[in-house]
Amino acid sequence: MTTIDLRKWLAFGTGVGIEIGRDDLRVTVVRIRPNGVTILGELDLPRFREMPAGEWGASYAAFLKKLELSHLAATVLLPREEIVVRQVSLPGVSDKDLASAIRFELDALQPHADADSVSSWCRIGKTTSVLVGIARRDTIARYSTLFAEAGLKVASLTFSAAAIYSALRLYATPPPGGIVALAPEDDQLEIYGESPTWPLFSAKLDAALERARDLAISELRLAPETEPVPLEQALPKPIAAPPDVDRSCAALAYAAALASAAQRPAIAVNLLPAEQRQASSRLRYAPTAALAGVAALMLALVLAYPGYADRRYLQLMQAEIRKLEPRAKEAAALDRLIATSRNHSQVLDVFRRQTKSDMDALDELTKLIKSPAWLNSLQLTRDSVSLSGEAEQAAPLLKILDGSRQFKSSDFSLPIARTGNSENFSIRSIRQAVAQ
Repeated sequence: MTTIDLRKWLAFGTGVGIEIGRDDLRVTVVRIRPNGVTILGELDLPRFREMPAGEWGASYAAFLKKLELSHLAATVLLPREEIVVRQVSLPGVSDKDLASAIRFELDALQPHADADSVSSWCRIGKTTSVLVGIARRDTIARYSTLFAEAGLKVASLTFSAAAIYSALRLYATPPPGGIVALAPEDDQLEIYGESPTWPLFSAKLDAALERARDLAISELRLAPETEPVPLEQALPKPIAAPPDVDRSCAALAYAAALASAAQRPAIAVNLLPAEQRQASSRLRYAPTAALAGVAALMLALVLAYPGYADRRYLQLMQAEIRKLEPRAKEAAALDRLIATSRNHSQVLDVFRRQTKSDMDALDELTKLIKSPAWLNSLQLTRDSVSLSGEAEQAAPLLKILDGSRQFKSSDFSLPIARTGNSENFSIRSIRQAVAQ
């Protein structure tokens, strides 16, 4: 079964997504099944900040009660202007060391004092990049208190980038060539994109459509002719929805609802303190679980019957096996010795190839970085090279490096600084595997 099929058949759940707008709350409720998404309802709570929490909370409770989903806890999208979203690349850092590496980076990422902020993070798929969300502690406390006063159950306080990334992967993987999606938000534009060189891009601008498109394509390094699509078109298309639903105005709430309905979202970034998170009731799964248990029992009986018939035959075979066990152990010991010798030989071969690869890379750099340019620092790892130095013109070095068989995706790790008649540069480039 392919990955796409597996995602499709595991798509079961119901979720509530809430987008906190500048003046309004937008609520979307969806149900996901293997055959597609059904929008069960949408609710707008205008000017909620000016109303008593109990008043609009009662409207929300009545809305869920009408759908018979009062037990659900919502996924809430914080306003983009109240949260700092950063993407950190940590090549070579394993999952077990990721938490320590992120904590080390947080001091440089957050604009607030550590005691005044709340942060959450998650690796972006299988890439080396990590998505980090940071918000002021008083902001999280303010919204937590507000929703508690309104009587809303909240499972997660997150942001648009994490919700959209998870929603796009609910049934399948987005196209490998990249995607740019736009969602209007009041008088601004929410921009979301992915590309082979940049796993996730998210921004909110006051700029016009053309300016937003150019920015996204530039950041993602996509082809200039790439055309953005409305966010509601990029997300899974619902198979059914109430007639008054306008997905173009509630695309972000729809994405949050999809992420909420997923049993395991692709990116789980939750800024709500763990002790305040509420889970949806699982009692609705009791009938399904009971039927599944009965089916499993019947399947076990069917599978056990042939085993019972073969048991006597197996007893005879085991007696013969015991007679041959000494010779089998000798053969196994010999196999282990051969495997050990083979592993030693492979280790030596890999070490030899790595050394030659490193020397070839150094030789290539010597040819590419020609006088009067020179280096004062060079760091070579298995998958990248970092170098800094001076040149009369530093900008052409990226094209020179990417033109080599040894390197790709070169970029300045620090801005170019001019000193006298030369320019100081710091470049990081990805090493390419070259056939030996």
